Amino acid sequence: MADEIEIKVPDIGGATDVEVIEILVKPGDDISTDASLVTLESDKASMEIPASKSGKISQIKVKVGDRVSEGDVILTLIGEEEPHKSEIKPEPEKKASEKLVKQEEKTKPASAPKSEKMNVKVPDIGGATDVDVIEIMVKAGDKIEIDQSLITLEGDKATMDIPSPAAGTIESIALKTGDKVSMGSLILVLNSEQSEPEVKETPVEAKPLAEERAHTEVLPQQQNSINEQADSTTNAVFSAGPSVRRMARELGVNLSDVRGSGRKNRITTEDIQKYVKTRLSQKPASQGFSMPENPAIDFSKFGETQTQPLNKIKRLTGLNVHRSWITIPHVTQFDEADITELEAFRKSESETAAKAGYKLTILAFVTKVVYKALIVFPQFNASLDASGENLIYKKYFNIGIAAETPNGLVVPVIKEVDQLSVAEIAIEMARLSKKAREKGLMPNEMSGGCFTISSLGGIGGTAFTPIVNSPEVAILGLSRSSVKPIYEQNEFKPRLMLPLSLSYDHRVIDGAEAARFTRYIADSLSDIRRILL
Repeated sequence: MADEIEIKVPDIGGATDVEVIEILVKPGDDISTDASLVTLESDKASMEIPASKSGKISQIKVKVGDRVSEGDVILTLIGEEEPHKSEIKPEPEKKASEKLVKQEEKTKPASAPKSEKMNVKVPDIGGATDVDVIEIMVKAGDKIEIDQSLITLEGDKATMDIPSPAAGTIESIALKTGDKVSMGSLILVLNSEQSEPEVKETPVEAKPLAEERAHTEVLPQQQNSINEQADSTTNAVFSAGPSVRRMARELGVNLSDVRGSGRKNRITTEDIQKYVKTRLSQKPASQGFSMPENPAIDFSKFGETQTQPLNKIKRLTGLNVHRSWITIPHVTQFDEADITELEAFRKSESETAAKAGYKLTILAFVTKVVYKALIVFPQFNASLDASGENLIYKKYFNIGIAAETPNGLVVPVIKEVDQLSVAEIAIEMARLSKKAREKGLMPNEMSGGCFTISSLGGIGGTAFTPIVNSPEVAILGLSRSSVKPIYEQNEFKPRLMLPLSLSYDHRVIDGAEAARFTRYIADSLSDIRRILL
């Protein structure tokens, strides 16, 4: 009767506690040598473990989710029965001399090393493609050892050294710094030094080719000595490649919450991205992608307190500015505009404006100049679409003016500024401001804005960093103007300077564009005749 044979985990490149993610056979199956038994997955690669012998499976010793190392038993086999001794026919006498020759060959020492050309290729790098070669560590003619680093690759998330699977002398290198490679790309041609193992009298079964292949594929993972920690136990039973697991760890995603769309429900990078986008579009929760909650503090123990709820406007404004602040990468550009002549002109026209029933303000001039700037710099009159991959350019010019009211901040919108004169802008601004203070603004009067202006000039301050009014991509802040000594024509002159603070969405607008935008506004305000051009 045949004995039970234990099939164990072979040499897997020194990796330990490797996860079993798939079992490919079951008890009772008849398997042949090299048949795939289980699939293991480390932080860097997946590998199928082949059978080193053939037979019928009697018992499987591991299950999905277990972690194994070299030498651990995978399953037991019932091998094929050997023929009975009586059935073994003696060899003819005439073959005795041949047997003697073979016996002598077995006792011969190992032959001298022989050289063999070997193409060294990029191994499995977690499914990444078109990865940059940022460093080549060897050159043609170098003698290298097994596991010696050959090149360094840099992907979107990490860099990695690719080691040599064999020792030998480099004949030629097939790539250069800056090339892009994927799994299977040729790195170099190696004259590998291989020696034939010493053959003992007792026959020893050769290591299966599939097992050797598994060993070769795992070697590149030794680059970091498998120093990355395994995923948490909640992630352990979910099928996902190393790059996907790394991406999940970096984004704080628990794989148990992600639905896989790949083969056998395998989780892909697209699944992670879809999950993140979905979570970001949801209301903030107490965990996940929301901001940490403020701790509950009993302030009454420090002294007398009074609790008063925020009104609706402040609550809604708070939600909007919070969303804008955490979703838009803000940058603020500061500049100054010389409004000496403009202020003199405004004062000269103030009496005429008052007789016509409106107040002429610097803000009305700024609004007109901003409209002109939006024509010259159309990217400021745009919005990102929901996917964040397309820019929507607007062909209309509606400018919001942030207004303070007793109940909080509101932003009425002046529509079609391109069709209004400075006087008409001032009249419309006064009308909307009055309605805002009297709680008479309608929703359509606070929607459809392209760009917002926030003015604190009537209160004070030298500069501030306004928050972009999403889905707009920029907002202009005006602070209190002041007289400063400005050096002109070899002398200092008193000039009335207006501080400008432009906050913008850095995904859409570059710093140079923002600087040009504020400079255009400053130049136009310094000579109001420019808005007529």
